[in-house]
Amino acid sequence: MSPADPTPVSLPRTWRPLGPRIAGIAGGGSLVAIMTILWIGLDDDVKETVTPLQRGIVIGAFLLGFACLYAMIRSRVVAREDGLTVVNGYKRHDYEWAEIVAVRLNPGAPWVTLDLSDGESAPAMGIQGSDGARAKKAVRELRSLVDRSNPPGH
Repeated sequence: MSPADPTPVSLPRTWRPLGPRIAGIAGGGSLVAIMTILWIGLDDDVKETVTPLQRGIVIGAFLLGFACLYAMIRSRVVAREDGLTVVNGYKRHDYEWAEIVAVRLNPGAPWVTLDLSDGESAPAMGIQGSDGARAKKAVRELRSLVDRSNPPGH
């Protein structure tokens, strides 16, 4: 298989970033473990001085952190026969194949950028540059789908 002649991609196909999922799961697990150990390690008289407001603030910050980690973990790019769905955090964008002109992953870029037919560009965080060879393969596959759906002279 050469980069110019990728293996055909069967649809539907979903790409998810590996690095952010590992970081999110490990970070979330570590946060729970550290906070639990710290709370257990406190003396009872110190625990009694913690007010409900302080507990609420800590719990709120904890939930906010998890909401950010979850947004990072849920990012994905889904190719279907009728188009492409891009989920970046909590935002979802649906594109028809004809709307996508090009797929780019510039050197040093954090994620893929889709060039759209209206002259705009859109991030696709489901394919992360930090995933290295895995990201390059995903870009080749996605480009082949865009090329297949938008033949020259279309």
